Amino acid sequence: MGESEIEIRLLESADEMTAVGTMFQQVWGSVTPLVETELLCAIAHSGGYVIGAFDAANIVGASFGFLGRHDGQEALHSHVTGILPGVQHTGVGRAIKEHQRAWAAERGIGWITWTFDPLVRRNAWFNIEVLHADVAEYLENFYGSMGDAINGDDDSDRLLIAWPTDPSAERRPAPAGTTTIEIATPDDIVRLRRTDPAAAADWRRRVRTELGEALESGGVVTGFTRDGSYQVAVPA
Repeated sequence: MGESEIEIRLLESADEMTAVGTMFQQVWGSVTPLVETELLCAIAHSGGYVIGAFDAANIVGASFGFLGRHDGQEALHSHVTGILPGVQHTGVGRAIKEHQRAWAAERGIGWITWTFDPLVRRNAWFNIEVLHADVAEYLENFYGSMGDAINGDDDSDRLLIAWPTDPSAERRPAPAGTTTIEIATPDDIVRLRRTDPAAAADWRRRVRTELGEALESGGVVTGFTRDGSYQVAVPA
């Protein structure tokens, strides 16, 4: 399946919103809805962002977000984006992000923000090295207990990402007078949560301490390596 075969469109009807909710449950392996149909309807009707990615008539990805603020400017906060496993790594995720960027730019919105688990390497690589987005903040146990098949009983620490809608904008450079450190991540935290919860919890505490404290002290994430380490410029 190629990206060119996927249609991304804004959604409006309750039936479409129900399909999004069902698909999210499949992606996260959750027995309870991640989002209710009526909330998606309200977000779309009030000017928020709800889209589906379709292969013919089949929904294979979706995303929704609401308006917020970042750095004193209006932002689209992309709350949930999910893609079925069979179409991951085919460019659908990048296409959804580009759709978000175009939608926001057309409305004069300066930023797109979202969160991701700092222990998930593939997401860190995508956000930092593919999209060249900024890491804005470390958020400890941000959503509380989630309990789905991906997050398990782990704390829901997140990094807040900020991506300018102006494609010419540059990611924040390393400030003068800093030195670069590397902070490692586990190879596959989702599998580790299932096979060795104690080791997964150790990784959570380690990255929370190292990365969280680096950002709190004024550090700037400047890259993410192929072998799974954050590169952070910290005050010397």
